[in-house]
Amino acid sequence: MEADGALDPAALERELRAAVAADARRERENDAKLRALRQRVPSYQEFRNIVLASHLKPLEKKDKMGMRRNVLWNPCAVHAKAPQASDVEIPQELDQLPGTSAEFYRDWRRCLKSGKEKYQFLLELGGKALGRIFQADLGFGLLGEFLTVLAENVCHEDRDAVLQILESLSGTKRFGLNVDLLSESEKESSRDLFRKLQSFGTAGHPSRPAGCEAEWEAHLTKRKEAEESIVMELMKCYQVN
Repeated sequence: MEADGALDPAALERELRAAVAADARRERENDAKLRALRQRVPSYQEFRNIVLASHLKPLEKKDKMGMRRNVLWNPCAVHAKAPQASDVEIPQELDQLPGTSAEFYRDWRRCLKSGKEKYQFLLELGGKALGRIFQADLGFGLLGEFLTVLAENVCHEDRDAVLQILESLSGTKRFGLNVDLLSESEKESSRDLFRKLQSFGTAGHPSRPAGCEAEWEAHLTKRKEAEESIVMELMKCYQVN
C-alpha cells in the first residue's frame, strides 16, 4: 500500500513535461529576440512579430495548407430569435480543437486568418479549456492578441463566455507579467473590451414566473450586483482603470 501523501508519478511526469516545454519556449523566444536585434528591425511591432513566430517551421510538401471547407460556426446565432447563420471558413485541421499549448499556437498562427475566425475559435474552446491549455504559461504576446480580438468582436450574447475566458486567463502563471508587457494599443483594447462588457449589463435571464414579482426583482438585483462585482475584479486583474 502507498502511504498517504505519496507522490503521483503521472502528475510528476506532467509537471516535468510542462516545465521542459516552458524552458524550450523561453529559449526559442530569447533566440528570436537576439536574432531580431542583430537584424536591427526598424520597429517594435516587427520585433514582436519575429518573437511570436519563433515556433513556426518551414512548410514541407506533406503539409496540406490549402484544404478548407465551409463550416457553420456561429455561436451568436443560437441566441437570436430569427437566426441568420453565417458561414465562417475555417481550415479542415480545426475540426479537432487543440488540447495543448503547442497545438493551439499551430492553429492560431497558421490556420486562423481573420479576427472573426480567431474570436469564434476562442469561444469554441471556452474559458475552462483555455485555462487548462495555458496553465503552465501564456506565450509572449498572446494575451494582447486575445484582448484585441475579443474587444473587436464581442457581442451581448457572448458576455458570459467572454467573462469566463478573461477569468481563466487571469489564473495562468505569470499573468501579471503578461499584463505589464501589453502594448499601448493592447491596453486600449482591454479598456474598450471592459467598457463594452459593462455596457451590455446582465447577459440575460429566464422569463419572469407568474406572481412573486418582488422576489423576482430581488433575485435579478442580486444577480446583477454579482456580475458587476466579477467585472470589477477582472478590471483590477487586467489593470483597467
